[in-house]
Amino acid sequence: MRKWHDDPFTKKARKEKYEARSVYKLEEIDQRERVFEGVNRVLDLGAAPGSWTQYCLKKLSQPQAQIFAVDIAPLGFSHPKVIFIQKPIEDIDLSALVGTEKIDLVLSDMAPKTTGVHDTDVARSFDLASVALEAAKRFLKPGGTFIVKLFMGESFEEYRNLLRQSFKDIRVLRPESTRKHSREIFFVAKGFKESP
Repeated sequence: MRKWHDDPFTKKARKEKYEARSVYKLEEIDQRERVFEGVNRVLDLGAAPGSWTQYCLKKLSQPQAQIFAVDIAPLGFSHPKVIFIQKPIEDIDLSALVGTEKIDLVLSDMAPKTTGVHDTDVARSFDLASVALEAAKRFLKPGGTFIVKLFMGESFEEYRNLLRQSFKDIRVLRPESTRKHSREIFFVAKGFKESP
């Protein structure tokens, strides 16, 4: 069996100086869905070790661009445009972090520590994705975009229905760089509809 550190995406990430191979998932999502058009402010949940944040920096060249990154693990780098908080998302006052100006794009690559028990892992993934959705509903500007990871399982349709209540267009993607044994999929939810 090929070791993870030998796979082509890991080698490519090392060569291109990204913190993790997961950057290519976001890159593919962006290439297919053009999620960074007109984006100045990003909230990146589950940011560590930081490859998605690095990709955001590459895409946000404007001087006023801001990326708010949150994770319980440390970020592998620092940058003037990145405000990072190392705490569980449940322990953070996100409104104090992002201020009153709305966010253009909310990303969540959050994943639970897996137990190997399918139902448990799927339930924990759903809980994290639900926390991310609540953050998106609070901070996204009208028309904004939300990208979120979910482990495939019984909660898939329930979560998709939750997204449909708040977004105009929902896509489901499984990027090519996703490991073959992985259960993860990504929702790309566009056109945020603010509650009346």
